[in-house]
Amino acid sequence: MRIVLLKPIILSFTVSFFFLSAKADEGMWIPMLLKQLNETDMQAQGLKLSAEDIYSVNNSSLKDAIVHFNGGCTGEIISKDGLLITNHHCGYGQIHAHSTTERNYLDDGFWAMSREEELPNEELYVTFIVRMEDVTKKVLNGVTDDMKARDRSTKIKNNIKEISVAETKGTQYEAIIKPFYYGNQYYMFITETYTDIRLVGAPPASIGEFGGDTDNWMWPRHTGDFSLFRIYANAENKPAKYSPSNVPYKPKHHLPVNIAGIKEGDFTMVFGFPGRTNEYLSSYALDYVINVHNPQRIAFRDKTLTILEAAMEADAGVKLKYSPKKKSVSNSYKRFKGEIKGLNKLDAIVVKQNLEKKFTDAALNSPPHTEKYGNIILQFENLYKEFEKYDMARSYFLELMYYSGPDMLNFTVGFRSVVGQLLSSSKNKEEVNKAVAKLKLKNKKYFKKMHLPTEKKLFAELLKIYYENVDKSLHGDAFALLEGKFKMDYEKFVDYVYAKTLFVNQEKCTDILNNMDESAAATLKKDIGYQVMDALATAYYKEVKPKHIEYAHQIEQLSKFYVEGLQILLPNEKKYYPDANSTLRLSYGQVASSEPRDGVVYNYYTTLDGVMEKYDPDNLDYVLPEKLIEIYEAKDFGKYAKDGEVRVCFTASNHTTGGNSGSPVINGEGHLIGVNFDRSWESTMSDMMFDSERCRNILVDINYVLFIIDKYAGAGHLIEEMTVISND
Repeated sequence: MRIVLLKPIILSFTVSFFFLSAKADEGMWIPMLLKQLNETDMQAQGLKLSAEDIYSVNNSSLKDAIVHFNGGCTGEIISKDGLLITNHHCGYGQIHAHSTTERNYLDDGFWAMSREEELPNEELYVTFIVRMEDVTKKVLNGVTDDMKARDRSTKIKNNIKEISVAETKGTQYEAIIKPFYYGNQYYMFITETYTDIRLVGAPPASIGEFGGDTDNWMWPRHTGDFSLFRIYANAENKPAKYSPSNVPYKPKHHLPVNIAGIKEGDFTMVFGFPGRTNEYLSSYALDYVINVHNPQRIAFRDKTLTILEAAMEADAGVKLKYSPKKKSVSNSYKRFKGEIKGLNKLDAIVVKQNLEKKFTDAALNSPPHTEKYGNIILQFENLYKEFEKYDMARSYFLELMYYSGPDMLNFTVGFRSVVGQLLSSSKNKEEVNKAVAKLKLKNKKYFKKMHLPTEKKLFAELLKIYYENVDKSLHGDAFALLEGKFKMDYEKFVDYVYAKTLFVNQEKCTDILNNMDESAAATLKKDIGYQVMDALATAYYKEVKPKHIEYAHQIEQLSKFYVEGLQILLPNEKKYYPDANSTLRLSYGQVASSEPRDGVVYNYYTTLDGVMEKYDPDNLDYVLPEKLIEIYEAKDFGKYAKDGEVRVCFTASNHTTGGNSGSPVINGEGHLIGVNFDRSWESTMSDMMFDSERCRNILVDINYVLFIIDKYAGAGHLIEEMTVISND
């Protein structure tokens, strides 16, 4: 099937010298620039569409089927009635929120057999890109290279605010303006957000998470990592809050689903919202990542995982409570390890040092550029010596307060701004009301998943790690009570806190939130749980954050000049492309096998046979639903089998990162052939150094998705609303 679009209105803009053509496998490209930069190369690789078919302002195009899913993943529309597919792990929070011990959608799966059965989700949203625009000149108006980093940042923020307001005034749209190449360029994304998003279907975790933490970041993989949602709109097809009267969204474009099968070498493109890459880091930054940052965060998360795993193994109820947290903590834990291994394998520090020597030599031998670029590498060295202390303190604070620590800290820190507002002379009632509304929603989730013994164990063990590893000069008064009254006895200190705080009592927390005023704020200020959180936060915001921002601004400014200088002084050294920054990007490559290590050769796809080979009823990562086993034994594969086998996952050479989870994998015809969900462990370093020989993204084959929907779930009505291409 070929997408046929009307001839576009020609748009005029300038492409700067920063965009150079790159090899097909590497790079995350801005869709609006594909015509100038990538179309010819992509078509030579197997693309049958034009750049206008992929991105158009004036006509429907592939971009109109792609959404930013809840701000962290990608999703794509696969029917004219707003049916959306993303990863199981992207929809995990919603699936978990609807689950109870009696009605466990995580373990049993969920399938809406009618529109009336589709489940609404609080706070879930999807965002479309309406159009993009280069606004570099407007953003940098009045900005000069000799400005101090902080002044430059302030001027840019003010310019961005003015542009955003002007561009969206009188519309339902929003404007997002992001820097590219460390602020050498800026692009604006006009967006439209829908908030009535309903859960339609999800396989049980034994399919959607098959392989669990054991297989995470690994290949070969056999995971049916998908879930289905539907976008709802008002009668005018515009965004609207949840209402029973809302109707399925009618998209400008939806992706046809192609089940004809793939072969090695087939063209693939991944269209989505990659989160963050750092391809232009200095050797000093990589040395910090490899030898300091990652090892210390691994150790922190290792303690969290040890505590959670022991508690979850002992109690099925605790397992349900902490499954999302364990999954979240484990994901980056394993990635940090893979990054170290991959970067060392590539001898990344030496590679960067060699590049930096070439860069400095070129600058010193080019008098017009010597002053601006000749001393940059030495400046990086000096900055990272100072930056490390503050960056690790920040990392430990975030781990303890938000990522890996006890949920009480994560919950109580949300009250900090509310209390501060209520007790100030210039309180903003509107902001307070918004914050309280969010806390009320969080209140329900917090107590639903609380397990006090596990909470206390996490608090005691992780507070000790924090105390011992964050530079003492940055502690402030956070540990005064622990050091004084409790003589560094962490367990006694934590027992005291949890015995006295109201943040372990749902009735009291609910009452506080329902009557949030100055008196309630004063009560919270006296609460020991709040005081411990506040002391940690105060130390961070007073002792750590200001210096961290100062050094981060200096590094950002220096990186801007470095990337600019690389392309001027060493234009043929590397094919330069913009780092990912959570904006809509396209990468392209091929279906590809891999040889990541000596003597190891991986095929490009896995099958249902491999799922059954891994099946182990005594291992939670490899259990399977009985019905899937029965279907396999009966060989009831239908049209989703090729040569008697159902393909489950495959690998390709697309450049991806976090945020690409749920991204469509699209063939040369513009059809959906898979859903991106992971990278191989050998690829995790690709955020900092891409290697086309090792790096592979991992996709669930669309045949397996439809097989599960149809044969396993019996939800064929969902397939009937898709545009299915079989080439039969």
